[in-house]
Amino acid sequence: MGRMLSAGKLSVRDAIDKIHKKKFLLPALQRSFVWKPDQIGELFDSLMEDYPNGSFLFWEMEGENIHKYHFYEFVREYHEKTNASSPKANVRGEQEITAILDGQQRLTSLYIGLEGSYADKLPGRRWANNDAFPKRKLHLNLVAPSENANLRYDFRLLTEEESKKSGSGHHWFEVGRILGMAEPGCVSDYLEENDIPRFGREARKFANEALSKLQEVIHRSESISYFLVRDDKADKVLEIFKRANSGGTELTYSDMLFSMVTVHWRDRDARETITVFVQEINEVGDGFKANKDFVLKSCLVLGGFKNIVFKVDNVRTSMTTIEQKWDAISKAIKASFVLLAGLGYHRDTLTSYNAIIPIATYLHKIGTSDTFAESSKYEEDRKKISKWLAMVLLKRTFGVRPDNELTKIRDVIATDSGNGFPLDAIVHKLKGGPKDISFNDDEIYNLLWRPRAADTYSVLTLLYPSLDFRHKFHIDHIFPKKLFTRKGLQKPGIAEADIEFYRGKCNCLANLQLLEGTLNLEKSGMDCKKWLDRMDEKARTAYKERHYIPDVDLSLGNFREFIEKREQLLFSKLKELLA
Repeated sequence: MGRMLSAGKLSVRDAIDKIHKKKFLLPALQRSFVWKPDQIGELFDSLMEDYPNGSFLFWEMEGENIHKYHFYEFVREYHEKTNASSPKANVRGEQEITAILDGQQRLTSLYIGLEGSYADKLPGRRWANNDAFPKRKLHLNLVAPSENANLRYDFRLLTEEESKKSGSGHHWFEVGRILGMAEPGCVSDYLEENDIPRFGREARKFANEALSKLQEVIHRSESISYFLVRDDKADKVLEIFKRANSGGTELTYSDMLFSMVTVHWRDRDARETITVFVQEINEVGDGFKANKDFVLKSCLVLGGFKNIVFKVDNVRTSMTTIEQKWDAISKAIKASFVLLAGLGYHRDTLTSYNAIIPIATYLHKIGTSDTFAESSKYEEDRKKISKWLAMVLLKRTFGVRPDNELTKIRDVIATDSGNGFPLDAIVHKLKGGPKDISFNDDEIYNLLWRPRAADTYSVLTLLYPSLDFRHKFHIDHIFPKKLFTRKGLQKPGIAEADIEFYRGKCNCLANLQLLEGTLNLEKSGMDCKKWLDRMDEKARTAYKERHYIPDVDLSLGNFREFIEKREQLLFSKLKELLA
């Protein structure tokens, strides 16, 4: 079949019907849905305002060519945690389909807004909490325009409970209901049935105009302009895809690389394999938030490619090698996540995923995966890796353009003939360069007195090298946090001049310790002195030594001296470990 290009238009309703009937599908080279709630609302506002929304690019396939490739359905009920990826489409028996090369984000947004729902994590809620992802549907406020000066119409994703809250300036219309309102009389019927006139003359006028316009843009206006390409050559289609996606939400080099993997893998469905693998590693332990970029970068490093920069031309000939090595590479990556979970890291404490790649490189080299995180044989290795990981996370070694450091560390791991993980050799290799991972006195002081919140756990793992992190450990306030309200400090007579010092130091490293979960629950906000007084002298001495507790009065009134003395103890220990 030769290449042909044609143009056309269709209504939003026609497009939704084709998506729903699985006549519009996504080729494997498409990325996942990435639009945010505000973008969905803005798209619907643009349609209502008759603003240009860009052309779409479709790829029409017929007959046996359909079965040469993998295709995916559109996400309908989007859930950031459990349903963020498109399900694989069954094209068996299909004689004609249309794949979307450009316009996926817009079409998915229309589909979610009219037929589905959207659930993303609420700010401040824990990822493991399922209630942190409320299901929301798109609604339009019929009786008042948007308060956003850049928008006319107020489209919002709301929960069912939120949508029922009507006030003097709100009547929320579920946008999906418009699909059943094709006839002209439906608008006036809805307004009367829901007593919209009670909002006043201006509100009724706005509601009639808004609902009529929504009906028009969904059912009658041919607002989707598209170009249709017919070509059975995947490489040519990939080139068209790359050019078409040069605008909109920016495609990274890894997006292009991922597109190439999906086209050139022969014996596996690359998109499904990598997507499922990302979900799998993110469910290890208390959960992580790795993405396909991390997996693809790991493939380049562990696969032994000289150039690991995300450039399409660099890896065009490497896809077969990645597929052949996938089992060993993925096993090493998974084992690294199991190890990190065993060291107490999770999505909230791991600040760089590139830092995992050298660990996976080492596990790939020594050829062990299943037993590494548990076996006593590798206890010293685990301690070295834990220390190294804390050092590179604290130094932000892999924050910006990490390729040079990843290559250097890979070379050390490949050639080092010492025993175990080559921590000292890596430190030596990077020493003196821009990514030196040794620490001077000023940097150690900064860890204590000006710590970044995300660094707290890594510093504490350095201070507790002998802990068995396979048990759950909590970051605990030695002097309980509940004591540091202004009223709580005034009550025992803390001088006003000291209150700001107390409050400023409450969450600092010198007031924190790692405590096994069961002990922390037992301590449960207990006063420090009272907690220690429960122990006999031998246990108390051991506890204070293990947690760097200075030999001072541990009453709240002596908090300043406690902090100053403990900071000195922690500085000395960190200098011994890091200098």
